[in-house]
Amino acid sequence: MMRSMFSGVSGLRAHQTRMDVIGNNVANVNTIAFKSSRVTFQEVFNQTLRGAGAPDAATGRGGTNPMQVGLGIGVGSIDTITTRGSLQRTDNPTDLSIEGEGFFVVRGGHADTFRFTRAGNFGIDRLGNLVTGSGMNVYGWHGYTRENDGSYTYDTENPIEPINLYVDEPNKNKRMIAAKASSTALFAGNLDSSNAALGDDAGGAENVQFMVPVTVYDSLGNDYRISVNFWKSEVVDEGTTWLWSIDPGAGVESAQDTASGEIRFDTRGQVIGGDENFNVFPQIQIIPPDSVGSEDIFVNLDFSKLTMYSADSSVKPTNVDGYSTGSLVTFNIGSDGIITGIYSNGQQQPLGLIALAGFENPAGLQKVGDNMFIPTTNSGDFEKAVKAGSEGVGTLNPGTLEMSNVDLSREFTDMIVTQRGFQANSRIITTSDEMLQELVNLKR
Repeated sequence: MMRSMFSGVSGLRAHQTRMDVIGNNVANVNTIAFKSSRVTFQEVFNQTLRGAGAPDAATGRGGTNPMQVGLGIGVGSIDTITTRGSLQRTDNPTDLSIEGEGFFVVRGGHADTFRFTRAGNFGIDRLGNLVTGSGMNVYGWHGYTRENDGSYTYDTENPIEPINLYVDEPNKNKRMIAAKASSTALFAGNLDSSNAALGDDAGGAENVQFMVPVTVYDSLGNDYRISVNFWKSEVVDEGTTWLWSIDPGAGVESAQDTASGEIRFDTRGQVIGGDENFNVFPQIQIIPPDSVGSEDIFVNLDFSKLTMYSADSSVKPTNVDGYSTGSLVTFNIGSDGIITGIYSNGQQQPLGLIALAGFENPAGLQKVGDNMFIPTTNSGDFEKAVKAGSEGVGTLNPGTLEMSNVDLSREFTDMIVTQRGFQANSRIITTSDEMLQELVNLKR
């Protein structure tokens, strides 16, 4: 009789544990990236009153099954449900969710251990560090290589480090982007063939037939507005010759041997190239004032796209590279985890790459509070960080947050079942007590 009472007590304890887990799930129904848990029960032990008996063919006696009395219930497991929660759009540039497997890698300091989270509600502190809500650094990579097609490649075999949007060792100060000196200038358009030929010596400002302004930059980001002047020189059987010269503007010089040249057009108005006397790809040298302190500017001009028809002159610089210095205005995060800074001069450069971690058994991770997990012997070790979208981890979804995966309808249903189970076990105890009372009352 005492066995039934102890079984009832074990049932009360197990159902109380289950209610504790349900209560925690419901409490975290709106916790970012919370992973709900479930409780499963199992028998703890059985007392064997009689063992099983084998049938005897010789005597014709049948076999008997074992006789056992169960001694209660225990908690078999408390499992973490790792399914992804629904997404909430926030449009905050530092909010991130993971589409698929994987965890963000964070750490509270150099002496702390790595922790892992699905909660991407990040922010930026006053020093430019990308941090969690509790101030832990988000980890990734800084050093990158720029490819010929303009894309960026990070060496993810390097150790991960705290991501800082303002400064890092490879790139120094990322709040400013360095200037780029101009090196090429492509011109396209028409030179009016109806203009009168002025001869070789008619290059004064009063005789210029068409002037094209161009802005170029030195290595320090200073801009210079120079002019490319065109005038028709002569017409011969081989074609028409136009001359060009550079007017560098006040306070700026141009190297005399590169400051002028000739362009020849055939009788159909097309540029004739290949002759060293009529170079359509000349290089000019602009010499900034000594007080500026920058290098000379060498710009490769391209006149191969010019035409000469009887129409208004319309030559324009269609592609001039180079730019001044710029300050960081904003940034965005791509699905691959690359943080790209956008600067006031219209240029962009990467500020870092967010790292993700994958585990063989995510359900084996141990919760340590603050939406964080640490590895266990059953989750698999954290061996290396990987780039989003590679090696089994998902891509990032910027401007969104993963919400809790708690299913309230299931939790309330489990709550009712658990309450009834607790109630039934309490009835076992009260009924056993009444039976003991009757036993005591046998002697009056």
